[in-house]
Amino acid sequence: MPETAEQTTDVLVVGAGAAGLYAALRAARDGAQVTLVSATPLAQTASYWAQGGVAAALALDDDPAAHLADTERAGRGLVRRSAAEALCREAPEAVRDLEALGVRFDADRHGRLVLGLEGGHTHRRVVHAGGSATGRRLVRQLSARLVAQPGVRVLENTRVTALWTSDGRCVGAITDGGRQLRARATILACGGSAALWSRTTNPPGSVGVGAQLAYAAGAELADLEFVQFHPTAVTGIPGREGFLVTEAIRGEGATLLNGAGERFVDELQPRDEVAAAVWRTMLDEGSDHVLLDMRQVDPDGFPNVVGALRESGLDPATTPIPVAPACHYTMGGVASDLHGATRVPGLFAIGETACTGLHGANRLASNSLAECVVFGGRAARAALDVDELPDRLDPAPTEATVTRPERATQKALWAHAGIERDPRGLAQLLGDPHPLARAIGAAALAREESRGAHHRVDFPQLDRALDGVHLVIADGEEPRRERWS
Repeated sequence: MPETAEQTTDVLVVGAGAAGLYAALRAARDGAQVTLVSATPLAQTASYWAQGGVAAALALDDDPAAHLADTERAGRGLVRRSAAEALCREAPEAVRDLEALGVRFDADRHGRLVLGLEGGHTHRRVVHAGGSATGRRLVRQLSARLVAQPGVRVLENTRVTALWTSDGRCVGAITDGGRQLRARATILACGGSAALWSRTTNPPGSVGVGAQLAYAAGAELADLEFVQFHPTAVTGIPGREGFLVTEAIRGEGATLLNGAGERFVDELQPRDEVAAAVWRTMLDEGSDHVLLDMRQVDPDGFPNVVGALRESGLDPATTPIPVAPACHYTMGGVASDLHGATRVPGLFAIGETACTGLHGANRLASNSLAECVVFGGRAARAALDVDELPDRLDPAPTEATVTRPERATQKALWAHAGIERDPRGLAQLLGDPHPLARAIGAAALAREESRGAHHRVDFPQLDRALDGVHLVIADGEEPRRERWS
């Protein structure tokens, strides 16, 4: 088939991480014709590297209400309750469906799931697969099940360069090489934007591809000022710069030490508090790192982390590891409802690409993989209800709407939209050549308070008048305030 030929499908999924794979599989299981576009070979996406697990209230002493309370506490007064209720209520069934699909979560010798404890959780409720290899196991199994489904077309090593709209509706997408993909519904599952920052735990492709595509097509973005920095990313080790050491290791007893070898923080506080404490300790000591002491942790429980560190010449069983914060997760993204729908008819967003308000100002650990499955399934079902395409469509776009950041943009975001922000630095982002950098700067300037993962040195206190207020921005407009129910 020529590259420029049109291909038509019921559901087009852009992105092959956990969210995209599950949404595509859910739609295919419901009888839809599905096309999945992956910029990499299957099972090599950002989700592949996810070390966290899937959070769900599965223990006898746990319940969705407790999970909801922890999610809201971590989100600092900005969590959209309806989104969090949906996640916490549906996460246990999501885990059971993953098991039915062949994902083997870690269990004890009696066959009971092993539940981990992570920062911000009051109960053990995080399931893992292969310790810190959960993302790898999950995407491999979902990929295998997807390609076995009839009616599924997978386009690997292919990038979507623009969304195709007609009469205000999304009707598909254009890929590099000029392939035109017509679709009744398009689901963006392209991951987040953390690689826009110069120091990051994310692979290079995490530059807000989905946000850029949707923004240019008329969708709105929300909560861009809330950017989570993981407190324990390896630093100073050639070849492992930014390598994430999973929070689950702190749940099993690892501690953070300053230059004097003293603990300085409760390691199981929500991630924003731990990252801020690490950052402040580094500034106070004039150091570029603190130390993560894993010597009391069973190395067999986290084989890929321990193996990677040993390959780099450090044995965490005998030597504390130098770590520092790195940009890890963007709570903001394409403004979406509880079924992933955006303000552009026919266009959906899920996973880290989306912003439903679920995470508020600070994501609770391991809610993200749960979100991929719960909201990926919801979006897939909603996509099947979209009207058929009209016979005549507006011409397909010819210009790409995705821009890769220059190194200067990445350095500017790290310098001016890092863990601590000030108005002078944020104002510099307004003139950045990258559209997302400008939008991030505008959102962070507009939120004149400190909340969760957004800390303004000139407004260090939380402003209760902004509880539940989300900053929403459309292309060419100033951020506006909205309250979401």
